[in-house]
Amino acid sequence: MTTCARIITAYFSPTNTTKTVCETIAQELSRTLGIPHESRSFTLPGERTEPLVFPEGSLVILGMPVYAGRVPNFMLKYLAQTEGNGSMGLPIVVYGNRNYDDALIELRDIMEKAHIHTVAGGAFIGEHSFSRTLGQGRPDSQDLNKARSFAQVVASTISNDRYRTPVPVKGNVPYRPYMVPQKADGSHKTITKVFPKVSDACTNCGVCVSVCPLGSIAPDCHTYTTFCVKCCACVKACPVGARYYDDETYLFHKKDLEETYARRAEPETFI
Repeated sequence: MTTCARIITAYFSPTNTTKTVCETIAQELSRTLGIPHESRSFTLPGERTEPLVFPEGSLVILGMPVYAGRVPNFMLKYLAQTEGNGSMGLPIVVYGNRNYDDALIELRDIMEKAHIHTVAGGAFIGEHSFSRTLGQGRPDSQDLNKARSFAQVVASTISNDRYRTPVPVKGNVPYRPYMVPQKADGSHKTITKVFPKVSDACTNCGVCVSVCPLGSIAPDCHTYTTFCVKCCACVKACPVGARYYDDETYLFHKKDLEETYARRAEPETFI
């Protein structure tokens, strides 16, 4: 029987949806297997000063949001430094109700290269970073119940040595290119140089500065020191709703996503 000494959850989660899913899975695994768990965020710049290193004998839950159908490209260099020391692991991705495309298989491969033997994986849904209506309020109670049920099956699978590694998951290899937003005229345009605007309602409270995963927002709350990844952490965290996007391509893409993917997507799990 395979045994693990501890569960370690590590996640990048600007708007807390990935954190919620991963910690729910970890708590249920901890309860079912009777072993301790701990959480490590690497969302903020100060949390990424050292690479992720997991002790041998760990069960690692690695969580990432899906950006443009993939693991966020600005995180690839950091994740490539990860060392799992032969631990077992679960890749978990959270997407905004559109599709997770090749993100799950990409994260699985990242973990395998880091000497983390993947034994299960899942794609869950969170409220889309661009929107307050696409996947609104998710992960919700139904999602979290499915996360707990998944954890129970994973616990049984590990305890009875019934797992396969690497875990078979959906996705293409080679990975598909990152999705590029479509404009109203049908052409495509990147929005990498688009930044949130700030209205006169801003009180310079600094909340936006504190939640930016790249440290892109200057202390004055109005200017930027590097690029914006459109995680919308600052937009959703602003206590007075002062931050917003007005870029034409961004707004058309947001509207198109909300109209095209209004149906409820459901989590998919793999063991």
